[in-house]
Amino acid sequence: MAASNYGLMIGVMMISIFLASYTSADPDLLQDVCVADLSSGVKLNGFACKSNISADDFFFAGLAKPASTNNTFGATVSVANVNQINGLNTLGVSMGRVDYAPGGINPPHTHPRATEIVFVLEGELDVGFITTENKLFSKTIKKGEIFTFPRGLIHYQINNGKVPAAAIAAFNSQLPGTQRVANALFASSPTVEDVVLTKAFQVGTKEVEKIKSRLAPKK
Repeated sequence: MAASNYGLMIGVMMISIFLASYTSADPDLLQDVCVADLSSGVKLNGFACKSNISADDFFFAGLAKPASTNNTFGATVSVANVNQINGLNTLGVSMGRVDYAPGGINPPHTHPRATEIVFVLEGELDVGFITTENKLFSKTIKKGEIFTFPRGLIHYQINNGKVPAAAIAAFNSQLPGTQRVANALFASSPTVEDVVLTKAFQVGTKEVEKIKSRLAPKK
């Protein structure tokens, strides 16, 4: 068995144990399955259930291969939530894969609806989260090691190594949500007023406009 496949298998096993033992952040389900009908116009806390389901509703191959990291941050997040696996609806779990180029970063962000646990597949990462008292908990984690980010707290991962890295992430929500701090403040629509950002960050308007222009969505 190739080393990368072995690491992936161990990662999935560890995350399965986590998901089996961790209380879901989502409401408890009231039936065996409720495969999401993403086309339904019904609005509720979750998705409406569709009637015709199959094994494919519970399958996804999108995390099997590394994603391209040729982007601004040198890292790519591939998600496997209810939008990709409709069968996750009401089950309270989801996963993701993050691939990092050398120097790549998954910038500071939060998941408002889930705790996250990551398992390093390849390489090593410097990770950390910040509490509401602004205390940083950080650590370097290597292949086969695990780190947890509490629900709703700002956290990050960066590959300070000289080789690519990869990690599998698990969440106790079918749709954890992700809010990148910098994008939320400097690339919202409509934009946050410059005066708010200049006072909050104690910088000038030119610096704020420069950051906004760099983080603005590509057209």
